[in-house]
Amino acid sequence: MRNIILGLVGVGRIGVMHANNISALNGILHPRGLNIHLRLTDVATDHAQKTAADLGAEYLPSVGELIASGVDGLVIATGTATHPDLIRAGVDAGIPVFCEKPVALNVTDSLPVVDYIKQNNGVVQIGHQRRFDDGYLEAKRAYQSGELGWIHSLRAVTCDMTPPPVEFLATSGGLFRDCSVHDFDILRWLTGREIVEVYAKGSNNGDQAIGDVGDVDTALAVVTFDDGTVGTVSASRYNGAGHDVRLEIQGSRRSLMVGLDEHSALTSAEAATDFPAGEPHRTFAERFNQAYRSEMAAFVELILGERENPCPPEDAVAASRVADAAQESLVTGAPVKVDLGSSR
Repeated sequence: MRNIILGLVGVGRIGVMHANNISALNGILHPRGLNIHLRLTDVATDHAQKTAADLGAEYLPSVGELIASGVDGLVIATGTATHPDLIRAGVDAGIPVFCEKPVALNVTDSLPVVDYIKQNNGVVQIGHQRRFDDGYLEAKRAYQSGELGWIHSLRAVTCDMTPPPVEFLATSGGLFRDCSVHDFDILRWLTGREIVEVYAKGSNNGDQAIGDVGDVDTALAVVTFDDGTVGTVSASRYNGAGHDVRLEIQGSRRSLMVGLDEHSALTSAEAATDFPAGEPHRTFAERFNQAYRSEMAAFVELILGERENPCPPEDAVAASRVADAAQESLVTGAPVKVDLGSSR
């Protein structure tokens, strides 16, 4: 039985979710002769110690001690501002790194980190979990196989049931950067094409405090791909029906919808139609529970050298470039060309 030790930095909301998923990996990977151990740290000492005790994990007082303890991989689930230094620390230690998106607070700050990773032959997987969702995977397969024909329209939707705290929104960079960036990433990943232009509009009909910190609670972006294909990306903080994440792909032969199941946060206006009948998801954690688990299993496979990096930092930066353009368009009211940089 081979032991794999993962070190986790940060046990806030998403960090605790990753901690639970790492602990659950044994049930998935044990038949392959792998035994997963978790070590964690956080500046919130009491909470970190309790989380470790609850999961049978080991608590260490600092990031330095965590890395020095001999972990096989580093999982970063801290605030965005800390990502660059923690990524560098993992790269310096010569271990693969998993980091929640984004790489840094903005594209400008991300580029030196990406360069550092390359210069030091680092291995860093960024957390865009939708790439592991069964629906998105099937959509990509269907498109690449030619079953859909050529795509004429794409419509991506991400709507939260309730908004996050205004304190978070004040530093998140805006709705397109903290929410729709997942849609921008998945559209690039699925189609294999670049988004070259964005035209965005937004509104504020909810809590005025959201507008006061410079954000909007609802937004729509029209995106144009490098082959002329068009699509829309819409987002909202106030979808009372439930957490709603969908992607509609309309092709010349077939159309396909990701996220249309018994838990979809919508109802039909047609008579005698009771689909979907299930309870809608309330947060992203339930909607992407399977994807988050698969994402962490993929990180273990990356550590073992059994797969290519499923989400390199260059891809995350490319999605952030689109989000930046969308935010700029939202402010200026004009279409914005996406700075493609060296994203491919």
